[in-house]
Amino acid sequence: MLKRPDLEEFPVYMRSYVQLIPEGDIIQILNGQLASTHKLFSVVTEEQADYRYAEGKWTLSEVLGHLTDTERIMSYRILRIARGDKSPLMGFDENEYVQEASFYERAIAELLEDYQNVRRSTISLLKGLPQKSLLNKGNANGFEVSVETIAYMIAGHELHHLKIIQQKYLRY
Repeated sequence: MLKRPDLEEFPVYMRSYVQLIPEGDIIQILNGQLASTHKLFSVVTEEQADYRYAEGKWTLSEVLGHLTDTERIMSYRILRIARGDKSPLMGFDENEYVQEASFYERAIAELLEDYQNVRRSTISLLKGLPQKSLLNKGNANGFEVSVETIAYMIAGHELHHLKIIQQKYLRY
């Protein structure tokens, strides 16, 4: 079972995200997020999807695309580290990824389906890992991290953005 590592095991920039995640089984947490994120975005209209709360901020479509892209990258890191790969894994510039993705050209329902597919894939990957590989460590973006650590980073990153969405975009 995956459990939340100590905050010292997280890169400093991720600690505030991970603190949002309660203790518990990360697979259950990721499954819960899958349901809640689907519920949140399934009612977003195309007009709302194009909304940005300030100049230079991402639209809702871009935020959802960013969540999906980031999870793809993090899941790839999980796979590599779980399999014992010791090669350093590079970081990425999320702003460049969003700029190049043209998420505005895709319907929000299509972006949501893509997110769901990626999340299900992440959960499947985590469920299928041998127990011993969960503590494997590797270097990602210049930081030593374990498989468990990355799984919690995925959940914390998403929760961070969902809070911003609720506060600044949808105001529920």
